[in-house]
Amino acid sequence: MNMTEFLEIVRLTDVGQRRDHNEDTIASDIELGLVVLADGMGGYKAGEVASEIATLTIVAELKESMLSLEPGLVDAVSEMQAESQLVIDAVAKANESIYSVSQSQPQCAGMGTTLVVGLFTNNKLLAGHIGDSRMYRLRQGELVQITEDHSLLQEQLNSGLITPEQAKFSNNKNLVTRALGIDPEVELELHEHDVLPDDIYLLCSDGLSDLVPDEEISETLGTLSANLELAANQLIQMANDNGGKDNISVILVKVLKPFPVERTWYNNFFNWLK
Repeated sequence: MNMTEFLEIVRLTDVGQRRDHNEDTIASDIELGLVVLADGMGGYKAGEVASEIATLTIVAELKESMLSLEPGLVDAVSEMQAESQLVIDAVAKANESIYSVSQSQPQCAGMGTTLVVGLFTNNKLLAGHIGDSRMYRLRQGELVQITEDHSLLQEQLNSGLITPEQAKFSNNKNLVTRALGIDPEVELELHEHDVLPDDIYLLCSDGLSDLVPDEEISETLGTLSANLELAANQLIQMANDNGGKDNISVILVKVLKPFPVERTWYNNFFNWLK
């Protein structure tokens, strides 16, 4: 199903002010309602290899698996359960691919990437993440972070060892506790969220979230909600104005109108088979 009439998607990435190459990779497929962002890490340019493998693999795997899903599977389990498993399987394939390259190519040893992925279907969002790349939702003027970082800093916050104010000045901001491609297996944290018209979803790397406070992100998205291209550019500019110490990537998704189950991809597919 082509989701063009239901979603608007804008994506933008920038190298920042201090890096000589971009290790972030972003991708989207409007027909699937799919968005993917990865922030690579590793040796010289290995991070961008990891993030590119992640996004290319996930988009390709989901495109193929969602179009070839067996009718019996939809009868046996709910649509959302089926699609959740497809996302999990695609991420597992990406992890396997990155890990394999890191083991076979010395220049890529130890490479990995964070990940945030969103799949819009049946008035819902499947939001998955690994590491500290984030997803936010702006709804009726309220910005909410709907992913929780897999990081040492977040663990310290959760355990009460530091306060949110202390966290702003912590030296542990970039120490992730989970990443794609580092180990043979990795767990994707995946949650389902209800979606409403006029929602705006932001996927971003820590090049944005580390440098631009949530309050300013919220104000920018609220003010520029009618022009996502301008909003994306403004967020990138704000991060660069605040130092641009890392690569900066954003994907913005605006929900234009409801997309209920009778108009999802698998109904069209099975109606065609009848």
